[in-house]
Amino acid sequence: MKNSKLFLVLSREFSIRVKKKSFIIMTILTPIFMASLVVLPSLIMTLSSGTKDQKILVIDNSGICEPFFKNGEEYTYIFDSHVNADELKKNFPQELYALVEISSQDSLYNLKVTAHSPKQLNIDLKQQIEHYVQKALEDSKIKRYNIENLDIILKEIKSEVTLKTFTLSKTGDEKLGMVEIYMGVSYLLSFLIYIFIFMFGSMVMRGVIEEKTNRIVEVIISSIKPFQLMLGKILGVGSVALLQFLIWIILTIGIIFGVQNLVDIEKISQGTNIAQQLTGGAAEMEELLTVAQNNTPLNDVMSSLSSLPVTSIIISFMFYFLLGYLLYAAMFSAVGSAVDNEADTQQLVLPITLPLIIGLFLMIHTFQYPDSSLSFWGSMIPFTSPMVMMARVPFGVPLWELALSLLILVITFIFMTWVSAKIYRVGILMYGKKASWKEISKWIRY
Repeated sequence: MKNSKLFLVLSREFSIRVKKKSFIIMTILTPIFMASLVVLPSLIMTLSSGTKDQKILVIDNSGICEPFFKNGEEYTYIFDSHVNADELKKNFPQELYALVEISSQDSLYNLKVTAHSPKQLNIDLKQQIEHYVQKALEDSKIKRYNIENLDIILKEIKSEVTLKTFTLSKTGDEKLGMVEIYMGVSYLLSFLIYIFIFMFGSMVMRGVIEEKTNRIVEVIISSIKPFQLMLGKILGVGSVALLQFLIWIILTIGIIFGVQNLVDIEKISQGTNIAQQLTGGAAEMEELLTVAQNNTPLNDVMSSLSSLPVTSIIISFMFYFLLGYLLYAAMFSAVGSAVDNEADTQQLVLPITLPLIIGLFLMIHTFQYPDSSLSFWGSMIPFTSPMVMMARVPFGVPLWELALSLLILVITFIFMTWVSAKIYRVGILMYGKKASWKEISKWIRY
């Protein structure tokens, strides 16, 4: 009988929230937004097509820059030192995109570069011109030292060092890893935990306040115990959160893969046509594909992603999200029962949100130093462990630390649920008086 009443409250909370327009809208829009953050940058770069063959007239008074300017699909540089720049500015030709003037070298062998155009130059063209002139100027200054083969020497001594990191298993097997990937995953998971706990915990609090204000709770409380009512509301909203989270994952993955497949098909089509036009044969096309497949940075990223402990990450995320939500939802529901309107929650909700915010700051430290003492204790303290431990999991956490952290979190959840239930039992029927911390402490001792 008790379980049936609890189920009725749970199903009521679930059905009310699932049928709301805000739930439907957020369920659809959130995965679109999340997928767009992943897909949109690459999609814009793939499908963007600026105006082709823009003509740029360059007046090179230094006489050293022309060999360093290279024409591309977007810009064509035309060099003419005999053009009257002042006359050209007064009657600027429509076929020109911009006029670039390069001064003669001064006493220190430096140059001044100016550009004039009917429209503001875009940043890409500005940086391109600066790069070409800079290379020409560097080459000119190098030649003045009269050191034989100096340019070749400088190219040879210029070096780039890339550190590849590998993680070793107990059997000695090595896996390639990229700390940037691990840090990104840690930040994303921890931030999602923070957002979901705060969002769905606040939803429980607002639901309690709404029912208390409308006096609906007086009818409900006549047939069910306050503890059952509170637990039913928490589990009901939690089931909504799990459903919405599951839909978000499926839709986000579906949208990302759908868009990527469309982009890949377009790339393959364009790449095939271009390769056939340039080479006219299958052998050259095969060579291009081989080079593309051996793209080292991409292979490193994919290898690093494959080395992540995906199973432990997913399992840990579900456990810490559920237990973190249950812990904070119990406290949020207690606050909701102690006030008559949402405006009065500011003073009472601060001690609850403060550990969440501290956990967020600890998380930023943790994904940089996952094995530090601060990260360890932050992952053990139950009020911060959902965020901090999720920042550590991608880097690898000993099983005993995970088990201890979850055990402490479960014990704290049970204790806080008991405390919140005592506050809820008294506060849910209190009206017209703003509860203080002193009064709430008396409710706990009743």
